[in-house]
Amino acid sequence: MSGALLQGNPGELTGPEAGDIFRAMSQTSGSGGGESPVEKAVIEALRSVKDPDLRRDVVSLNFIKNLKVEGGKASFTLELTTPACPARKDMEQSAREAVLKVAGIREVDVRVTAAVTAGGQATGKQTIPGVKNIIAVGSGKGGVGKSTVTANLAVALAQTGASVGLMDSDVYGPNIPLMMGITGRPRAIENRIQPLSNYGVRVMSMGFLTDEDTPLIWRGPMLHSVIQQFVRQVDWGDLDYLLVDLPPGTGDVQLSLTQTVPLMGAVVVSTPQDVALQDARRAILMFRQVRVEILGIIENMSYFQCPHCNQRTEIFSHGGGSATAAKYGVPFLGEVPLDVAVRKGGDKGRPIVLADAGSPVSKAFCEIAGNVAAQVSIANSRGLSTMIIE
Repeated sequence: MSGALLQGNPGELTGPEAGDIFRAMSQTSGSGGGESPVEKAVIEALRSVKDPDLRRDVVSLNFIKNLKVEGGKASFTLELTTPACPARKDMEQSAREAVLKVAGIREVDVRVTAAVTAGGQATGKQTIPGVKNIIAVGSGKGGVGKSTVTANLAVALAQTGASVGLMDSDVYGPNIPLMMGITGRPRAIENRIQPLSNYGVRVMSMGFLTDEDTPLIWRGPMLHSVIQQFVRQVDWGDLDYLLVDLPPGTGDVQLSLTQTVPLMGAVVVSTPQDVALQDARRAILMFRQVRVEILGIIENMSYFQCPHCNQRTEIFSHGGGSATAAKYGVPFLGEVPLDVAVRKGGDKGRPIVLADAGSPVSKAFCEIAGNVAAQVSIANSRGLSTMIIE
């Protein structure tokens, strides 16, 4: 499943290709490749179920696995491209209703799973073994809550069942350990640094390797070296998504990552006011210059809803994120309200998506996490890869 819309309308599989898919499903289900009239009717019924973002039906996308029809019961697996699919429940319900309309089918058993797609390989860049998608989260400036957004997105994705890692590349201000409630030092096994974990997220940060208040006074080559160590020498394991929390600006760390790591995309975080959006636009143009796909823009601190009188106040203005997204032709991933509970959760090391799962701000983060995962699926379906302009 995916998140914004593809341009155009890819054609459905017909003729021999459709037959090949059907035979593969039949063989998997143990039916020996036979195509009964009822099975054929089930497949045709499922063609009416479309991924709303990829704009293709679940049969031509090969989402239907292990089809079996016995008596009046049809069972199959609906395998999506991310466990964070925003339309997961709707697609499951649509598939069930479509098959129930087939003559002779009285019962439908749908099992929903996910197999996250991997980003394309870029020429001249070394992949991280086991990591499917590396996503940079940048802002262009400090003070917009980028690290808070990154931490909550990582936890929200992990809650869906995805395998998630979080690399804190803000070497000068490594706040992720505090926000994720992690202390201690990583250990090495066979010269591979083992990331620390909490809330189902594997984390690596310079904050684990230095004293809490020790400043790092480093020049560009040292920054490049530590980023390469975080990428190449950390044992990340198998990950669906590795989020990289970038430092503010468009400097050495960003350049090191984009030159050497196959980033599949970038998310830009901004607050609504013009000063922040000006820097967000610089971040967008920086990623475009190095040919990194922009997965979308998040508007943080979008508005404040008074908990006492319920009055809404747009402290930092409002709507600048969506307007910037429209101007540059990139997806708008959503807006996050300003809530003191977000700050408290970060200070206590318990992100708001865990501390208060039912709050509006928590729901906003979860929705945005689904949109990010959806955009990853869309970009991967287009076979996009990144490359550096020399």
